[in-house]
Amino acid sequence: MLTTGIKKSKPYTLTEIIEYIPNSVVRKTIVSKKTGIISIVAVDTDESLSEKISPFDTFIYVIEGTAEVVISSESSKLQTGQGIIIPAHASNAIKGNGRFKMISIVIKSGYDEALI
Repeated sequence: MLTTGIKKSKPYTLTEIIEYIPNSVVRKTIVSKKTGIISIVAVDTDESLSEKISPFDTFIYVIEGTAEVVISSESSKLQTGQGIIIPAHASNAIKGNGRFKMISIVIKSGYDEALI
């Protein structure tokens, strides 16, 4: 079983449960199940999440700072409090304009096993 250090039934201030590390991207898993994963990510200045393609829908929600999300070559700027859904099978990359923190929610259910 994955241990996250996050206790159930206890409120948290999301920006405080993960810290920036210089020159790094830090990811902390909050919940991991067969049907999906919820993570919080802290991205330092000049760092990014490299381009990838996921077989699942992913919801990105910025909780601190500003991020640029590029989906299939189309760029969207997200500020604190804004989110975007990255469709399954779409190429995507995430970069910051300075430091930022975000929540990433990957939904694994609802797809044919043949697509996975």
